[in-house]
Amino acid sequence: MYRLVIVDDEPTVRHGLSTYFDWSRYGIEVVGEADDGDVALELIERIKPDMVLTDVRMPQMDGIQLSSEIKLRFPGIKIVFVSGHDDADYLKSALKVNAVDYIFKPVNMQELAAVVERVVKELQDAEQERTYIVDMQVKLTQSMPLLREKFLMSLIWDGVTNPARIKDRLDFLGLDLPAEADYWTLVLKIDDSAEVVATRTERDQQLLSYSVLNIVQELTEQMMQGYAFETRNGEFVVILRMGEEDSQEERLFSLTEQIRDNLRRWLKISVTIGVGERISGLQSMPESYNQAREAADQRWYLGKNHIISIDNLQQNTDSLYRFDTAQGERIMSVLKATDQEKLIAELDGIFEPLSRSRKEGLTNCRNVSLQLILMASRLLLELNMMGPEMADKEAALWEQVFKQETILDLRHRVETHLLDVCERIREKRSSKPKNAIERVHTLIDERFAENLQVGDIAREVFLSPTYLCLLFKQETGETINEYLTKVRIEKAKELLSDPRNKFYEVCYTVGYSDPSYFSKLFKKYTGLTPSAFRDQLP
Repeated sequence: MYRLVIVDDEPTVRHGLSTYFDWSRYGIEVVGEADDGDVALELIERIKPDMVLTDVRMPQMDGIQLSSEIKLRFPGIKIVFVSGHDDADYLKSALKVNAVDYIFKPVNMQELAAVVERVVKELQDAEQERTYIVDMQVKLTQSMPLLREKFLMSLIWDGVTNPARIKDRLDFLGLDLPAEADYWTLVLKIDDSAEVVATRTERDQQLLSYSVLNIVQELTEQMMQGYAFETRNGEFVVILRMGEEDSQEERLFSLTEQIRDNLRRWLKISVTIGVGERISGLQSMPESYNQAREAADQRWYLGKNHIISIDNLQQNTDSLYRFDTAQGERIMSVLKATDQEKLIAELDGIFEPLSRSRKEGLTNCRNVSLQLILMASRLLLELNMMGPEMADKEAALWEQVFKQETILDLRHRVETHLLDVCERIREKRSSKPKNAIERVHTLIDERFAENLQVGDIAREVFLSPTYLCLLFKQETGETINEYLTKVRIEKAKELLSDPRNKFYEVCYTVGYSDPSYFSKLFKKYTGLTPSAFRDQLP
């Protein structure tokens, strides 16, 4: 219910207004009356109504003075004037104090009803606006961590874009980051982040990020002043505010060691931490962040789980390493010769200068690695050795190349693959024809139930179908299909000896899809139909 105070120096008017108008119909309750403005003001201060219906002319304090005081002290109260005087000056004064309306005596109930409806509508609108503002304030408070993170990310990416408002923004967000103080920036990168993420559900990934931030922020608050936040998957940033103590640099590196060791201990993850240069003022924050990120990226050369300061990096100005034609020819030669020792020596000659060439080193190293893989693939195709297994392994290796975070890891992947290629080539060259025949026998004995074709078998033994057929016939005196049929028939005879096995089940089990064809083939090789064969069994 909205609350109303009626103010008039005539008792009959007050009685008539409070009694003969149905205020409850509009959700209004008359909570007080007064015969003069000064009395009304005390009453209004005490009960704080939503609406005041007041006479204009009164002995001690008139309605205009009362309204001015109400607007000054309680601007939300709605005021309606009632007067028996058609006075233009009073009407102008009423408009100056933003009265809702002005009603002349004697009061017309229909006119009063229309005014009351408008007042109630304004009160309802104001109430909705207050509710909306309160709701927005609650949501703003709830989203404050996100707003802080958004601001901190803009700070490291763009610096201070509006110096005149930076203090207001910092105060609003509750961040203790004076514009002219000294700062350090740390960048934490989770080592092997692709594998760490791949082994976790989305819920566990979010839990990991929260846990990392919680540990880092807690350690930061214990040892220094600063804020930690996540910029992208696997990367976290810490903005550290410098104190005036001489031991700040010692604290900095003690903090980074504590962060690294605690993340290893509690979350079982390894991180590389890059430390940017000390800067003066928030405006230089992007420079410090980029330095810290560049330092963390040096794990490509220096390895994982390190704390790397940009101050300690030696800038290498060597030109970009190029993988030349002569090196490619030597790699192909040692692969064909299956000389693993020379292969490793050639890889040393490639990756050692790559580890020293910092200019576009990551991209260049990946490109060289892909060239090596392509060379090995070309050789396997020339030797007819690129079977399904090797094709799948090579496809997986291509993906792994882009996931490696250090040059040592990438070198290991490429070297393992090339050594495997060497071994396969050596096996092919050292195997005698009878070894190939034995592999065909083994393959058919194990997979006779499948829809085996000569081409499938040839790919498995790294020979062409035509050559394999000639070799098999020459070594065994029978064709591959004849041997396959013989194996199937022998297995069928074994299954038919068990009366629980139905004829069509035996047919499917030994690799045939047509029972009629199977029956004719069985009779051709045994002289009996499957049913006659079973009948003659003891």
